Amino acid sequence: MARTQSNKTSQTPSQQVPESSARNAATANRTQPTQEQIARRAYEIFCARGATHGNPEDDWFQAERELKLGR
Repeated sequence: MARTQSNKTSQTPSQQVPESSARNAATANRTQPTQEQIARRAYEIFCARGATHGNPEDDWFQAERELKLGR
């Protein structure tokens, strides 16, 4: 009788992600601000400017930078 391969797959060492890398990736994802947090901060920047017309993209990028730095 011929042997059949099992459908069970195993990862070779080159395919496995080191635990520390996986942990760092998970931590990095948790520290990224959400779209809602960025939008809220961008609105605060807009209001602090006196709610005058400006560049909403600049407000967004400033908010994103501040939140990533933990300000």
